[in-house]
Amino acid sequence: MKSLKKHFFNPVAVMAGFIVVIATIFSILWILIPPPPKVIEMAAGLPTGLYYQFGERLKAELTQDRIKLDVLETGGSVDNLKLLSDTKSEVDFAIVQGGVADIAQYPNLVSIAGIFYEPVWVWYREEAFKGEGGLKLLNQLKGKRVSIGNEGSGTLALSNALLKISGLSEGQLRAEKLKPDQAVEKLNRGELDVAFIVVAAEAPIIKKFYEVPGIRLMNFEQADAYTRNLPYLSKVNVPRGLLSIEHDLPRQDIQVIAPTATLVAKEDISPALVSLLLGASYDILKSYSRLQKVGEFPSSVGLDFPLHVDAEIYLKDGPSFLHRHLPFWTAVWFGRFVKIVIPLLVIFIPLFTYVPAVKNFFLKLKLAQVYEELKVIEKNALNPELTEKNLKDLEAIEHRVRGMKVSMMDAKEWYDLKGHIGDVRARLNLYD
Repeated sequence: MKSLKKHFFNPVAVMAGFIVVIATIFSILWILIPPPPKVIEMAAGLPTGLYYQFGERLKAELTQDRIKLDVLETGGSVDNLKLLSDTKSEVDFAIVQGGVADIAQYPNLVSIAGIFYEPVWVWYREEAFKGEGGLKLLNQLKGKRVSIGNEGSGTLALSNALLKISGLSEGQLRAEKLKPDQAVEKLNRGELDVAFIVVAAEAPIIKKFYEVPGIRLMNFEQADAYTRNLPYLSKVNVPRGLLSIEHDLPRQDIQVIAPTATLVAKEDISPALVSLLLGASYDILKSYSRLQKVGEFPSSVGLDFPLHVDAEIYLKDGPSFLHRHLPFWTAVWFGRFVKIVIPLLVIFIPLFTYVPAVKNFFLKLKLAQVYEELKVIEKNALNPELTEKNLKDLEAIEHRVRGMKVSMMDAKEWYDLKGHIGDVRARLNLYD
């Protein structure tokens, strides 16, 4: 017991224990705040679409910060959502077309940012609507051969929504679920009248469509009505010749409706990765300016999923001080250190305020033990048989008290105790 007390009141032992406690808590927090992974996966889409192209450009940007991005080919937005929400999948991010997801089915997903408009391009062979003055309303598709998008794509999901709200069912038209390349081939051969495709104006596949002889673009004259009924859609004006000055497409200013392509992630995504992806996206999206203003994207507007809190801060205020002035990984490790030190300070600073009180308590406890021993000696002072023992005990007490180390603030209590020991010795000498 005495050995335990000796170590308990030993400053070196106390300091060593304190350091061990801090190191243990620091290690636990270090594990609980992991660094971002160096290899991530993103579900994109078909290689001919802008999702995949955007993913490849993002991959090149992230390589500069020693992050490897694997871009996965998929059927489109629906497939991307399935992969991202699958607990067995290693997909970290996905690009998803606005309006495709029933967010109630995906409670663990969050938006990072809207990245570009994806108009609904409705291409049609002019001769198929020659007697009707062109395709102006979707209810003109009755009985026509129409490609409504491939399985797993956002095009299929959105074209079905547009047909439904327009009072059309697949049975009222000769619908085919084709990939964009397949639709182009059939339009070229005259085996298809209309093709829906939902892609950004910068997507490479667009060129294949406008090179088809006799093809035209539908002008959505009811664009405002569609956007009011389907709030995830925006009306976008397309100037004459925007897609191809050479082919004069479109041949007049038209208006189309467009969802927003959104970068979506799992809710537990690393905040550092969120900042990195947004920073890289700003650089990439500067070149996507056909239908959107420079700086309009990435954006927090028109998103299906809740916006990640760190993405919201980034989009509002820009990158953090660390990420603005330090290389990515330096900022990451410094940020982790700060996140760990702050909780430690929150824990230990209040404790330090109790140190003087605790120290004073233990001093009083030690003094009280000495006074208890003095009381016993003083009680036995009249017993001549215990005189020798009392003197030895008193000498031991004096020796112990002389060895006590007390601070300047506690000196009075220490000297008071020595005085009281002297009083007891005087009494013993008096009765000797």
